[in-house]
Amino acid sequence: MPYPMTFTPPFRLLALAGALLACATLANADDVLLVGNKADASVSALDTGSGQEMIRLPVGTGPHEVVVSGNGLLAVVGNYGAQGTANNSLSVIDWPTRTVVRTIDLGEDARPHGIRFLPDSQRVVVTTEASERLLVVDLAQGKVLDRIDVGGGKPHMVALSPGADRAYVSHVESGTLSVVDLLHKKKIAEIPTGAGSEGVAVTPSGTQVWVSNRDGNEVVIVDSKRLEVTDRIRTGLFPIRVAMTPDGKYALVTCAKSAELAVIDVVAKKEIKRIGLAREGAEYRRTMLGEEALPIGAVVSPDGKRVYVAISGGDEVAVISTANWTEKARWKAGPEPDALAIVVQPKEES
Repeated sequence: MPYPMTFTPPFRLLALAGALLACATLANADDVLLVGNKADASVSALDTGSGQEMIRLPVGTGPHEVVVSGNGLLAVVGNYGAQGTANNSLSVIDWPTRTVVRTIDLGEDARPHGIRFLPDSQRVVVTTEASERLLVVDLAQGKVLDRIDVGGGKPHMVALSPGADRAYVSHVESGTLSVVDLLHKKKIAEIPTGAGSEGVAVTPSGTQVWVSNRDGNEVVIVDSKRLEVTDRIRTGLFPIRVAMTPDGKYALVTCAKSAELAVIDVVAKKEIKRIGLAREGAEYRRTMLGEEALPIGAVVSPDGKRVYVAISGGDEVAVISTANWTEKARWKAGPEPDALAIVVQPKEES
């Protein structure tokens, strides 16, 4: 079911201005990698052609997740807060004008974390750990439309079904996966998945949900129809995120404590490569997870040729080629990078 575009006047003007600026962008410009810098309360924009930082935008404290709208005009940052001090806001970035145009106060719903855009590019779903909910937030109105209780156990990351009729929420402390019916705004199932369930991704077909269990050093596959775990695959230590390649052939798992990226063949359900991401002799910053390389966020380029991995302890982004699964470059990011998202730039048709 398509979602209508209903912008309020200020956002309508921004959307129009953004669209005009986007059309004026240089033809065949390189895509842009947005990086949430947790220790700097900022988002860096890196040119994927050169790896150079184009701009750094200030956001709220503890930007843990960043997402980009389907039309490429908006990015949303979840401001989670710092250790001991919760935040409860979202920063909305108008990408064509390179500005933070709105900060949305979520009120009682603190510790926003996982975020995904709905198909209309105007609304997002957001997990909030403190209130144990999944929110539906309208960016144009700057307010929460729906609050869906998903239960305790630290609801953390969220992924959507291909049609965005369902949301899947991982619960780190309870080791479960909540299934939420977004059309009827209610939780319909809770699936035991394993110790420390955190990363979550859905295959392009929508038939499988992959969940990484950071305390169990494994990923599990959930059948989206039967709503049960069908397979378990061992990984490196502390698997914290899962990303799918656009063609659905590979699941990519960042293993924070062993500083690796595991590449898993989705059909064979077998790991085919493990890429080491720690550098000998490198000095790493101290984070909540220790003084290590700590690869966390991962995102795949739209053409499937590259994987970008945030090296949180090294203030860097690793660039990996999917042609031979080897690292090709390291780019400088801000302090403690974590969340990654890609802004697809307009391309001139040949």
